Amino acid sequence: MPTSLLLFSLICLLTLGQASLPLVITTWSFKNATAAAWAVLQSGGSVLDAVEAGCKRCQKEQCGGSVGYGGSPDESGETTLDAMIMNGNTMEVGAVADLRRIKNAIGVARAVMEHTEHSLLVGESATVFAENMGFIAEDLTTVKSLDIFTQWLKGNCQPNYRKNVFPNPSKSCPPYKPQVQLQSKKHLPTNIRSHDTIGIIAFDQYGHVAAGTSTNGLTHKVPGHFVCQHSRVGDSPIVGAGAYADSLAGAAAATGDGDLMMRFLPSYLAVELMRAGTDPSAACKMAISRIKRHYADFFGAIICANATGHYACNKVPGLLKFHYMVSDNESDVPLIKSVDCF
Repeated sequence: MPTSLLLFSLICLLTLGQASLPLVITTWSFKNATAAAWAVLQSGGSVLDAVEAGCKRCQKEQCGGSVGYGGSPDESGETTLDAMIMNGNTMEVGAVADLRRIKNAIGVARAVMEHTEHSLLVGESATVFAENMGFIAEDLTTVKSLDIFTQWLKGNCQPNYRKNVFPNPSKSCPPYKPQVQLQSKKHLPTNIRSHDTIGIIAFDQYGHVAAGTSTNGLTHKVPGHFVCQHSRVGDSPIVGAGAYADSLAGAAAATGDGDLMMRFLPSYLAVELMRAGTDPSAACKMAISRIKRHYADFFGAIICANATGHYACNKVPGLLKFHYMVSDNESDVPLIKSVDCF
């Protein structure tokens, strides 16, 4: 078997780690975001404050080009944002998807949780709500995102995420129309270098937990063109997919191919496994394995932490290593950790 295929057939497992509470864990090597969340806990702020602060820092810094404004333009060249925050004490959730013209997606998500009876607002409705809550509307497009979109158009709009349409989406740009004769198309894997999410878990010293996510989604995703139509939404703002938290069991946050991950609710599954007594390493592995059973070449990772301060991370390799950050009383400053693939 070729090495590249062999790598995709493995699951990489990090040895179970244990940390004292309070604790902050974030996906990827987003050090400043982790530090921002940790600083909030150290100053006496709540776990919700910590999660919001961490995500907000990443949005401002445009972490990896995949969080915040100016990244991942859709088929029409527009950047839209998704975010979610969950309170593990009350099980309240606030989320936004396809948020337009508002930079602080995680702030709007928290406003949904605290100022409505809803859990998720989408598209133009989310933007109107945000403006009513005092958030400032502004253009999310940057020179970089415009260049990404321009180069995509010059390349006959490749890659894209259309199927069973004409003209042939593998050779042409939109608009498309439905094709009567349905044809199979292999799922287009997520480009791990151009798309991902910050997922963050925060425990305070009493074991209270919150989790959250923020992303600008998948580059070249299918857009909505009118007020009543909405763009593709991935796993990040979907409770149980992008993240899940319960102070009685633990928390998890996922990153990777959202179109696949949201079909399996891996964050919810991992937390429920931890509730039943499974350690975080095994819980992460089982959640990833369930997806891999159906999609062998899927890319994704989950960070898991239980109420006793154990943490772990698993990844199906599309990279040689998956990096994530941890802050606790033993280190006080964010430490980068990684999962090796064998």
